Amino acid sequence: MLFFDKLLRSWELRSSLDSPKNQTLCSQPPSKKFRAGPKSGSKEIDMRHRNGGFKLGRNTSHRRALLRNLVTSVILNDRVHTTLTKAKAAKPLVEKMITLGKKGSVHDRRQALAYLMTPESVDRLFQTVAPRYGERAGGYSRIVRTGPRQGDASEMAYLELLGAEQDLNEKAQKRAEVRAKRREELQKQMEESGRAEPSEPGTEG
Repeated sequence: MLFFDKLLRSWELRSSLDSPKNQTLCSQPPSKKFRAGPKSGSKEIDMRHRNGGFKLGRNTSHRRALLRNLVTSVILNDRVHTTLTKAKAAKPLVEKMITLGKKGSVHDRRQALAYLMTPESVDRLFQTVAPRYGERAGGYSRIVRTGPRQGDASEMAYLELLGAEQDLNEKAQKRAEVRAKRREELQKQMEESGRAEPSEPGTEG
């Protein structure tokens, strides 16, 4: 009799578990109240959702110094040649500096001084760069890809300011003239040194 009693109880328990009510309860996902989180000692790791930005393989202070140097170089030289990722990271900061230069208040100048590396770059920002874009509502710079770099094949690019083509062409022309002058001077020195060399004895005659 004990065997049949146990069999009957197991059959009743199984039938109660197979009921539609219990199936709906078991099919529901566990509530968030009882889900273990990182604070309760579990090994779950939060996803990096909405934590964007360029890390550039550096810590915070190094990354900030790198971007400050890039932005200062763009303001001073109108163009900088760097990797594509660094150019994408520095582009919005250049736009922000030009916006400060367009406003032109004392507070904006102090903000630019706090970020740019040299006082000369701040003077050029407010006197030369910002007045170019008086009627332009954003989009002051562009990125021009130049292909992979030899060695590590990193994608390289120019980060340059719009409207600075004339200044860049003048600078390139001056550099070409300086190189041509150096080449002529070097050639003259080589010719003079060749004339001044004495002939070896026994070669004449």
